[in-house]
Amino acid sequence: MTDENTPDQPGTGRWLPPAPNPRQLRSEVDRAATIDRSPEALSLRTLVWNGTPACPDAPGRHRDGDGADQPHVRLTSPALPAGRPVPIRRRRWAVSGLTALACLVALVSYLGSGRAPDAPSGSQGRTPVSQPSGGFAAVPDAPWDEKPSPGLRPREQPTADGPADPPAGRATGSDPGAPKPATSPPAPRLAPPTLTVTRHDVPDVVDLTAGGGRDWAHWGLRGGDSVVRKRGGTGEIIDEGGQGYRGSYDSNPESFRWIDGTPVASSGPTPTGVYTCGRGNGFALAVAGSGETRTAQLYAGLWMARGRLDVRLTTGGPTTTLRMEDRHTNRTARFEIRFRVPRGEQVKIRWITEVDHHGQCGNVDLQAVTVS
Repeated sequence: MTDENTPDQPGTGRWLPPAPNPRQLRSEVDRAATIDRSPEALSLRTLVWNGTPACPDAPGRHRDGDGADQPHVRLTSPALPAGRPVPIRRRRWAVSGLTALACLVALVSYLGSGRAPDAPSGSQGRTPVSQPSGGFAAVPDAPWDEKPSPGLRPREQPTADGPADPPAGRATGSDPGAPKPATSPPAPRLAPPTLTVTRHDVPDVVDLTAGGGRDWAHWGLRGGDSVVRKRGGTGEIIDEGGQGYRGSYDSNPESFRWIDGTPVASSGPTPTGVYTCGRGNGFALAVAGSGETRTAQLYAGLWMARGRLDVRLTTGGPTTTLRMEDRHTNRTARFEIRFRVPRGEQVKIRWITEVDHHGQCGNVDLQAVTVS
């Protein structure tokens, strides 16, 4: 151990004071660093950064506790006691502390500035982007055509290439496994209305039940206003009346029968029917359409007259006309009417006396109508 009164070098005659306490030295260095602009602080900084003594005539040395010689410097700053040496190792600690303190002060000053940069040119009339706290740079304005429309969600923002992407989870593209959207079948095209009318002979006995699968009607069984209809029929046959007095008769050349009628459930062969006398008088009937092709059979005749049959569709189009005549006696016929009209439309049938050859009661007559 070297005593503190022992000369540092033999024969020099110089005695060095004892080494200062490290905590005291750190406190003194910190206090000296607070003097930013004084010549003493500048001299201390020169000493710290250059590592040379401020006074060339004070290169004293001090022996460390482990026997190694350590250079000492003598400060002339009034902030430290005159002539007190500072070990290089402690001086480095002081330098590190001052450096960390300076960095911390600079960082705090930088983060606390909070000043936004000037708005770029060309943004007049538009709200500049506000500067966030913390010193981050402001985001410059994007070109007008690249900005999203206000009020739209991100997926609804228009793009230059096309519409926005679909929401997540929706199948896109031509993936064969993706479910296909349900499409309603195209509306069926309505078939155009059709109408054909032909005349045929009447058999001796007409079975209305067999011929009228959908509907049938018979007139004159119990008088001029008597009508028997198919029980459970569609009701497609409509009696619209007609001009002239309507009477019944029982001398028809052919007869009719049925087993599914109402109000008369069944009847054997009956030659009954109805008639009306005079020119221009006759019967008016109609059959309702269903959109499908139907066949109506009209059983009618005349006595000493010329009868005219007019058939037309309520959907429009020409009227089909057929004539039948007998000057001396009676004649009957089966008029077959094939037609197709949409539901709600009808085929109109008019059977009248066009010429009266009797002079008093030349007439047309009506027996039955079936629809299949």
